[in-house]
Amino acid sequence: MAVDVETGIEIARPRDEVAAYACDPDNAMVWYENIRDVSWETPPPLTVGSRVAFVASFLGRRLSYTYEIVELVPRERLVMRTAEGPFPMETTYEFADAGDGRTRMTLRNRGEPSGFAKVGAPVMAAAMRRANRKDLAALRAVLEGR
Repeated sequence: MAVDVETGIEIARPRDEVAAYACDPDNAMVWYENIRDVSWETPPPLTVGSRVAFVASFLGRRLSYTYEIVELVPRERLVMRTAEGPFPMETTYEFADAGDGRTRMTLRNRGEPSGFAKVGAPVMAAAMRRANRKDLAALRAVLEGR
């Protein structure tokens, strides 16, 4: 069973500000509750081919993974992928104008778990959806100055 979780939020900031902040891995620990560490494996700035390593805590487990940037359209779309571990994952950020200087950000995580992770895919998807909602709310709070 594939996992495909999409979550969105409107943020009362212009798209260029939201995209610049959200797409900067150095900000990830501020708005992603489960991210514990971020380190660049290639020099900044973020470009197609960049690699960034993350350490996270998810469902009581410590996860280490490296994302490679596979698509980057400034102010519109970022796609990053990992092929490591029991759960290869693709994460996509999309940004669109929502009127009145607001931005609609969509966060999508999808992957095909294998081995033992495959059994827990439905639980993992539900937990991801909850975490994504919290993370996007935290991002909005940071960017709107709440």
